[in-house]
Amino acid sequence: MISDADRPVVGSSPRSLARQRSVHDVFGSGIVADVILWRRKDATIGMLVGALASWVVFEVAGCTLLSLVSNVLLLLICVLFAWAKAAGILNRPPPPIPEMHLSEEMAQEAAVFVRFHANMVLSAFNDIVQGKDSKLFYTIALWLWLISVVGGSTDILTLGYTSIVAVLTVPALYEKYEDGLDRVAKSACMEVQMYERICSECLGKYLTKAKKEQIVVEPEI
Repeated sequence: MISDADRPVVGSSPRSLARQRSVHDVFGSGIVADVILWRRKDATIGMLVGALASWVVFEVAGCTLLSLVSNVLLLLICVLFAWAKAAGILNRPPPPIPEMHLSEEMAQEAAVFVRFHANMVLSAFNDIVQGKDSKLFYTIALWLWLISVVGGSTDILTLGYTSIVAVLTVPALYEKYEDGLDRVAKSACMEVQMYERICSECLGKYLTKAKKEQIVVEPEI
C-alpha cells in the first residue's frame, strides 16, 4: 500500500480527486496539460508533425533508431569539434554549449516520482488480485486486451505513433464532450455491476442448492 509520505497531495484519493477536478487539472495544470489539450496549438502540432516525421523515417524509409542516432551524434560532435578548433585559431568565442550535469536534487525528484507511481501501480495490482476493486479490474483487463489485439496487428513504431496521436487527441475530445461521456460511462458501469451482482447471486444459489442435495444424499449412502 502507498504510505502517507509517498502521496504528493494530502486529502482525498487520486480517483476521487480526478472526478472533482477538471481535465486540465488532472494532467497537472502545466505545460504538458496545455499541450495535450491543444491550449498551445503550436507545440501540439509540432509534436504531431515530429511523430509523423519519425514514423516516416523509421517505418517508410527503413532507417533504424541506432543508425539514425549514431549519425546525428557523429555530425553534431564533428561540427562542434571543428567549431571549437577554428575558434581557438581565429580567436573567436567557442560554441555556446552550457555545462551539462545531473544535480543531486534532480536525481532525488526523479526517484520520488518513480517511487510514488510504482507504489500506485503495486497498490492497484493488490486491489485487483484481492478482488477489492471490480471496476479497476474490468478497466485494466479491457486495456490489456486492447493492447494485445493492437500489438498483434501492428509493430512498435506504428503503435508508438498511434499512441502519441491518441494522447494528443482523446483528452481534448473528452474535455469537449465530458458530460455526455461521463453519463455513458456511468450507465455502462452500473450495467456491469448489475450483471456481476446477478451472476454472483445465481452462483450462490447454485452452490447452496448443490450443498443441500449433497447433505440429503449422504445419509442414504
